[in-house]
This record gives sequence, C-alpha cells and structure tokens, in this order.
Amino acid sequence: MPEDVVIHIVDDEEPVRKSLAFLLTMSGHAARVHSSATEFLKSAPGLRNACLITDLRMPDMSGVELLQRLGQDGNMLPTIVITGHGDVPMAVEAMKAGALDFIEKPFSDDVLMEAVSRAIQQLETRPQPDADAGVVRERVLQLSEREQQVMHRIVAGLPNKTIAFELDISPRTVEVHRANVMAKMQARNLPELVRMALLAGDTAH
Repeated sequence: MPEDVVIHIVDDEEPVRKSLAFLLTMSGHAARVHSSATEFLKSAPGLRNACLITDLRMPDMSGVELLQRLGQDGNMLPTIVITGHGDVPMAVEAMKAGALDFIEKPFSDDVLMEAVSRAIQQLETRPQPDADAGVVRERVLQLSEREQQVMHRIVAGLPNKTIAFELDISPRTVEVHRANVMAKMQARNLPELVRMALLAGDTAH
C-alpha cells in the first residue's frame, strides 16, 4: 500500500532535504533524508517498499553514479532525479541508468507529487515496456523528418538557438517544430518526452 512506502531523499543541501521532507510528510508520505549518496548506500541493501529522490549534482557521488551503483548491486529503486536547468544530457544518462523520472528546478509541489505517485505505482505494478514502446514508436512515425531532427536535439538538451544553428533554420521555426513534437508525441513536458525517446530507442546518444 502507498502509505507503507518510504521516500528516501538524497541531497547535499540541508534546506532542500528539509523542504522535500516537509512536503512529502504533509502529503501523507513517510520520508527519510540522507546528506550524501555514500550515506544512503549504507542503508540501501536492506530497503524494501521504498522510492528515491536524489539530486543530480552532489560532491561525493553524483546522482548518475548512485543509480549505476544501485544497479550493479541489484538494489534499484523507483528513482526521481532532481536537476538544474541545462543538466538535461546528464539527466538523460540518469534515466538510462534506471531513473524513472527527472524534474528540472525550479519545480512546483504538484510536479514533484505527480512524480512520486508514478514511482509508487511502479512499486505496485509491473509496467509493460514492450507495449508502451510500440505506442511511442507509432507516435515517432507521425513526426516529419525535420520534427524528428528537432526531437533528437531537444532530448540531447540543446537550446533552441543551437538547434536552429545546427539545422540552419530560425529559432522561431524551431519553436514551431518543438510544439508540434510535443503535441504529436503527447508529451506534457520535457521529462516525459525524454522517457518516450528512451522507450523508443530514439535518443541522440
């Protein structure tokens, strides 16, 4: 049951840990805080019915390295990665390492709680990635060649101006293509588009 799930927060900044723990507790979730990935890993082997929220950039061990370590140890948990703007390529690497979701700062409480709900659902139900991937691939086929080129670059974390320069089109045209990509892929935000691209095996990496 959701109320039995413990949400573990790994962040080197105390105000962030306290803020996230407060939000989760007020929303009815049990939360535990850890000041570093190394500290969290000490308790990871015995964890059951748990989810993880981790910052991407930390001094001792990055969020990507933490996920890779959990994967190697067979202790992978449904994980939400918190990332600063401009860290999208690193966030994509985190998702390749097993993260369920990533959230760009600054984010609203609702966005975080939606991600937490998805993480808890993953604990309770086994997704069907093959079926999901088929649906996503059908959506990719609806994109024009130019829209696919734009999507590859969006997922790689490139800003509109860089995409415009690489494709020799105007930034305004990139914005139009970007909107079309989001609509045709039925992606509500960038993290959702990245998840879809990874599912379809359609990233630029």
